[in-house]
Amino acid sequence: MDKYIMSSSPHVRSSESTRRIMLDVIIALLPATVCGVIFFGLNALITVLVCVVVSVGTEALSQVIMRRKITAFDGSAALTGLLLALNLPPSVPWWIPALGGAFAIIIVKQCFGGLGHNFLNPALAARAFLVVSWPTAMTTWTMPIDAVSTATPLTALKMGEAALSPYLDMAVGNIGGCIGETSAIALVIGGLYLLARRVINWRIPVVYIATVALITWVGGPEGLFTGDALYHILGGGLMIGAIYMATDYTSSPMTGSGKIVYALGCGIITSVIRLWGGLPEGVSYSILLMNLAVPLINKGFKPRVFGRTAK
Repeated sequence: MDKYIMSSSPHVRSSESTRRIMLDVIIALLPATVCGVIFFGLNALITVLVCVVVSVGTEALSQVIMRRKITAFDGSAALTGLLLALNLPPSVPWWIPALGGAFAIIIVKQCFGGLGHNFLNPALAARAFLVVSWPTAMTTWTMPIDAVSTATPLTALKMGEAALSPYLDMAVGNIGGCIGETSAIALVIGGLYLLARRVINWRIPVVYIATVALITWVGGPEGLFTGDALYHILGGGLMIGAIYMATDYTSSPMTGSGKIVYALGCGIITSVIRLWGGLPEGVSYSILLMNLAVPLINKGFKPRVFGRTAK
């Protein structure tokens, strides 16, 4: 005789596990990580290892202290550490990524209940904390290989420098910047992998990037429709932010329409900061600000309830 089990929703379940999803994102980030290590050398590798090891170790220790189930090895903590490392300059001393990894796990993640309960992206929140605490170390950039101090493409654009980075260098990654944000090709390859695996939804990265492209093209330095949209797409952290950070499950909206509104907000804030703000880059702050708006977006764009008719 068949047994019928009564349980609460959801009744449609996926075979995907947290470990599998986190592993997919880590795999997708490997091209950008390898490019960062090749271009920036040993210090970039040390930064990545320190961030990942500290993040995993801190999560395990904090869960033991808080008497929670140990989930430090499900890949989420390692992914947080990897994302944080890829958003750091290659010249930072090792103790800065160590503090950043501990901050991301303890303050942003575990203090709010652990995986699935954090309302901010842990890696971006940790990066913002490090920028505020050690601004000089976090804004010192070097050119690949030769370790000579340089300005990022967006900083050069903001300062009105005549010699800007060529598009090819920005696409490949031969520019100054954070470890994992410089190679647009590597980031796109990883993004296509995530789309093929259905780990992320196309709405957030496509709408986010398109919004920044449109606004930076319209709001050009010499009047309307004189901006360099391609330069803004390839330069800075737009690619890594739109594909890997803004799409975080916990801190992004649930519905398709909510994702579009969320991505539009990220794109508008990023463009405003880049064009008229005091900073050359605005990806981190735009995503963090829109993370705070996610509960309101989810409330305004609820999925349709089956079996209930509209009034």
